[in-house]
Amino acid sequence: MRSDATSVGEYLKSLPKDRRSAIEEVRQTILDNLPDGYREAMNWGMISYEVPLETYPDTYNDQPLMYAALASQKNHMAVYLTSVYTAERADEFKAAYMATGKKLDMGKSCVRFKRIGDLPLDLIGEEIRSTSMSDFIGLMARDA
Repeated sequence: MRSDATSVGEYLKSLPKDRRSAIEEVRQTILDNLPDGYREAMNWGMISYEVPLETYPDTYNDQPLMYAALASQKNHMAVYLTSVYTAERADEFKAAYMATGKKLDMGKSCVRFKRIGDLPLDLIGEEIRSTSMSDFIGLMARDA
């Protein structure tokens, strides 16, 4: 469900109460662990944590590099973790996730969940905290 909200507050207000509560809790985990320099914004119809264009303007689509994102979709909620996009990082993340005892429902970098209890917030915080903005830019520039 792509949102037309232009602010995070507007996006949150548009969600049903149960989803709003879950998204707010994951959002707070992200904000508490977000390395310096990334900016929270509404982009691509979801809450996005991105590298500002003023910092890295040389993107293929003239949009900020997305580090992470958070969204309420039709049948689930999702946290997008671009930092786990490489095979090595994805394997490490998947192993750490499975070690929590929670069931993993994951795409390439999208971790889907139906309830907040399905998501190991400590692990999400660790992953968000894991990559400085300069390291992330270096990874994205290398893979471009």
